[in-house]
Amino acid sequence: MQKSLSQMYAASSTIPLSHLLSYPDMRSICQLQVEQLATQLPSIAVWSVYNDLDRGKSRIVADYRQEQLSSYSEISYLESELWWVDSLPALQLSKLAIAATPYNAYVFPLCQQGSHPEYLLVLSYQPLSVFQQQCVEQSAQLLSHYLALYKEYSRQKAEIQLLEQAVQRCEHQIRNPLALIALYAENLRLSLPTGAGQEQAKVIGETVQKLSSNLKSLVYCGQQAKLQITSCDLRLVLAESIQDLQPWLEQKQLHILYPNTPIILAVDRWQLKQVFDNLLSNAISFSPEGGTISCHWQIFRNEAIFQVRDRGPGVPLEALEQVFAPFYTQRLGGTGLGLAIAKKIILDHRGSLWVDNLLEGGAQFSFTLPC
Repeated sequence: MQKSLSQMYAASSTIPLSHLLSYPDMRSICQLQVEQLATQLPSIAVWSVYNDLDRGKSRIVADYRQEQLSSYSEISYLESELWWVDSLPALQLSKLAIAATPYNAYVFPLCQQGSHPEYLLVLSYQPLSVFQQQCVEQSAQLLSHYLALYKEYSRQKAEIQLLEQAVQRCEHQIRNPLALIALYAENLRLSLPTGAGQEQAKVIGETVQKLSSNLKSLVYCGQQAKLQITSCDLRLVLAESIQDLQPWLEQKQLHILYPNTPIILAVDRWQLKQVFDNLLSNAISFSPEGGTISCHWQIFRNEAIFQVRDRGPGVPLEALEQVFAPFYTQRLGGTGLGLAIAKKIILDHRGSLWVDNLLEGGAQFSFTLPC
């Protein structure tokens, strides 16, 4: 489960949240942490190794204090990773036993498992104190959190690319036959006398319209971002979404609570309304009759944080990693595109969108936008 913004920010005040939660730059984050540790510790060398998913190979980011090196043999041995064993405890700092050397080596595996080692390593003459080891662990934990975000972003990026390819192949093959069916269904409806036949032709036409609407959503989900950025009050955008959903809210006797304070950001107004539409529709669908949906926002450092909470059954644990995947849905009659589109819009705005289950029941969808 993703850590809260305050928890992640507290781990290192040197890294802006916008870097942590938007477009990943794993190398820059590793470089920052490595350089910071190299200046804070009596280190000879500090380096981090992670799998560069764009290049398909391991990347090392290092800081060597060459003036303190008496021999490069230990460095070469450590870089060779011949010392690596799968039994090293993940997400925990361990001291390596290196025979016949004056150096002390500490390693922190950054993930539970993987085809290639990913870790943070510190080499020093003197053993690290408890406080110094805690500094290493804190930096390594931040790298571990960010590595998970980096992998999740890459997975989502691959899904979007796959979706784009599918859209390009099938859009024209589907759109033209649908238009033809709609035309013939309307002609048939007009030519038939009032009765069952005319009603069936009408149902065909309405079904085609729904399919065309779903196709439009699919095409949008696969398009590159074309943002029309303007400064707007998102409180008013939310109010507009609530107004559009009012018939459904009245039907289920639901109330939506939100702050009366404005929050003005530079965004694509129409696209952010889609985000609110999709998140509120999801909350309404799973909320019990007579319940309450709560919306909150606040500014934290250089991020605006939005939350939409419902009092429904929550998201099954096995579905937490899939709710934003295209075509995945637990809503009766849902297309599985609403949350995928919302995720894409927030990513296009260099933000992040995720979901948590609340201890008191229900689900909370949260997203960030840069200020």
